[in-house]
This record gives sequence, C-alpha cells and structure tokens, in this order.
Amino acid sequence: MAGEAAVYSDEEVEALLERRYREMLARRQEAERKRRELEEEARRQEILRLILTPEARERLSNIKLVRPEIARAVEDRLIALAVQGRITQPITDEELKSILAEIYERTRRDFRINIREK
Repeated sequence: MAGEAAVYSDEEVEALLERRYREMLARRQEAERKRRELEEEARRQEILRLILTPEARERLSNIKLVRPEIARAVEDRLIALAVQGRITQPITDEELKSILAEIYERTRRDFRINIREK
C-alpha cells in the first residue's frame, strides 16, 4: 500500500473544489467589507478634519480613548450637521466642550447606593 497514489472519485474532487471556492469567496468578501469600512472611516475623518479646529479634534481623540461611544455619537452628530450644510465654520474647542456637556447631561446616570442594615 505504501507508495500508492490516492484515488479520488469525481464527487470528492467536486466537493473539495466547491469548498475551496467557497473559502476563497468568503475571504474575498471579508476583504471587500474591510476595504469599505476603511474608506468610510477615512471619509469620516476627512469631514471631521474640515469641521473641527485642531484643538477640538485633539479633544475628541482623547475622548475616544476613554468613552468611544460618546465620541462616536458626537462625530455622528457633527457629520450629519456638516452634510446638511449647517456648519459654516470650524467648531472650536470651546464649542465642542459645550456639545459634550449637553450630551453628558442627557446621558448621565445617577447612582444611588442604599445600605440596609441587617
């Protein structure tokens, strides 16, 4: 038996080829999805670069490190305003602070700790 060539039926060869094709297709689709995500993020960053002063961009970057969900919400809001043409000049750091304070007030949660004695 040693040294014999493996013999595959036509069905086995077809199944192998089909599996390889599906794997290749899945990899291609994943690569395309990642490429689209990168392009979308590049567009977002370009818009933000145009509508924020350098100081405001830096503040937003710092916030993104600590609270990425808040930073994303602010970015989405600013981009929507820019697309609508409602931002005519770059947003300063002070203006960004007031936007952040407004969002903080709406999303702030009050925590109460009740201590019950037994």
